[in-house]
Amino acid sequence: MRNKLNIINLYKLIIIAVSVLICACSSMAASAEEYYSIGMAYFDLGRYEEAELWLNRAAQADRTMTASIYNLGRLAYERKRYDEAVRHFEEILKLDPFNIFALKAAAYTRIMLGDLQTADAHYKTLLSLVPQSADDGYNHALVLYAMNRLGEAQTVLENYPFALLDSREVILLYARILKAQDKIEAIDVYAAFLNNYSDPKARFEYASVLEQHEFYARSLEEFRLCLSETQVSSVDPARSSIRFAIARVLLTADSTGTEGIIELEAAIEHGFNDINAVQALMNIRGLSQINLNNIQNIINKMHGEDISENNSEIDSQL
Repeated sequence: MRNKLNIINLYKLIIIAVSVLICACSSMAASAEEYYSIGMAYFDLGRYEEAELWLNRAAQADRTMTASIYNLGRLAYERKRYDEAVRHFEEILKLDPFNIFALKAAAYTRIMLGDLQTADAHYKTLLSLVPQSADDGYNHALVLYAMNRLGEAQTVLENYPFALLDSREVILLYARILKAQDKIEAIDVYAAFLNNYSDPKARFEYASVLEQHEFYARSLEEFRLCLSETQVSSVDPARSSIRFAIARVLLTADSTGTEGIIELEAAIEHGFNDINAVQALMNIRGLSQINLNNIQNIINKMHGEDISENNSEIDSQL
């Protein structure tokens, strides 16, 4: 296989050399197509500087030759020069506003630049031309989700029922959109997802939705399963955050029991340090006075640890 690739690359280099020689010797100016062919040969070899040089010549020789401009955009994108890349893609759109390839590339590059408004506009135009494209529909829904336009994002994804059955990314995004809207249908979507895929973060979200809709027994079961599936080194979700969630469910479901306090102490012992989240537990309806006192003692201890840590930093500087 390696020998075959070397032969192919050698063949491409020979073509480049011959093409360049022809261009140099010809009494007439080389055509944009010839420049383009040389540029793309270099592109395929991963020699981006040479590719850029020849594609620029092609674009200058024939400003309507959109393929050269498009591939200059691809070159810039490959080198993470996103501002330059999107300038090339949108230059094509000035000439041809309904160029599907340029719309796809410009929309995705705008996402990379964090310009969601323009990405949204490009995807709307693109999907009016190719409404059956589930991949572009997913990307558009992702943009709308990031902009918190949740109802629109849900509508976009529901245009692709087959993708909602088969695509891991589409199903999970759909579940998250429903969850963000506090829709109980999110429970069934998360359950369907987890029947087919193992994903501790998704399971944590699923358990949170169950808790949100007061299915405490099922929520507790899923949080504990999530804990068993999560590595010690995990950050999202962190094991300490899962244990805190378990404590919250236990205190909500059994406001007079001690198990929730035990789990809360374990969460903090393992690194949970969000004092505001712990303080919010005191708002749980029907919490016993003993548990209120226990939570307050834990908060006081957390504040005390913060003070001691600050004092240690000050002492180390003196």
